[in-house]
Amino acid sequence: MSTLEGDSGPEKGTEKSPAPPIRVENVDKHFARIVALNDVSFEIKENEVLAMVGDNGAGKSTLMNVLCGVHKPTNGQLYVYGDRVQFNNPEDAREYGIETVYQDLALMDDLDVATNIYMDQFPTKGAGPLKFIDWKRTYQKAENLLQETLDRPDINAHTEVEFLSGGQRQLVAIARALAFDPQLVILDEPTSALSVEATELVHETVRRLKEEGITVVIVSHSLEEIFGLADRIAVLYQGSLVDVAQTDKVSQEDLKHMMSTGRRPE
Repeated sequence: MSTLEGDSGPEKGTEKSPAPPIRVENVDKHFARIVALNDVSFEIKENEVLAMVGDNGAGKSTLMNVLCGVHKPTNGQLYVYGDRVQFNNPEDAREYGIETVYQDLALMDDLDVATNIYMDQFPTKGAGPLKFIDWKRTYQKAENLLQETLDRPDINAHTEVEFLSGGQRQLVAIARALAFDPQLVILDEPTSALSVEATELVHETVRRLKEEGITVVIVSHSLEEIFGLADRIAVLYQGSLVDVAQTDKVSQEDLKHMMSTGRRPE
């Protein structure tokens, strides 16, 4: 269970705010003698698309895993809605509306779309020992999520995942995250190895998530993707945060300089 201090966070049962302002303050993460993150501080703003970039080993994945509860910081603190929080696992982060779609997607090919979306949270009916899965409601909810929230009527909730395209599979993974009613979705390399058409499908979905009031964090190596989607870009270098730049005020050359040297351009 997550722990917190302060009283400004959302109470269960109340209407959710547009997105969870998150503050990372002086966070370090050590793995034995390896310093994966060093004194990282920044904020994620409401209803923005924030990209995290950096070369291999820069700390992107570690920072992502700190935000979603996979790793606990060695030092430093996270704040959500102004509350000081400690995530011991991803379920703690989920309580604060934080969901992550990993690069491997973790979908089950031999099961259909609706089953993949609601695997951990099937709608049920009945009570006590007579409680069982409400399959009709499961498929209805999956269809509503795909058609209304993601605007993808072309994805059938009854279709087995193995028959979907790469872009459609990515959208099913995103739909699974959305089933938990998140306010922040972290996407780990969401278009890696996808075709141009599938990539644009994912990009359209990211834009739609923002329209729905959901904050998105994208971890990506593609600078073209980042400049096409992100409002701000967090640049990491050897575990340290170099800068968080407005996308319209930085160039690709500036980013490459920061990623390779760890210094802002003069």
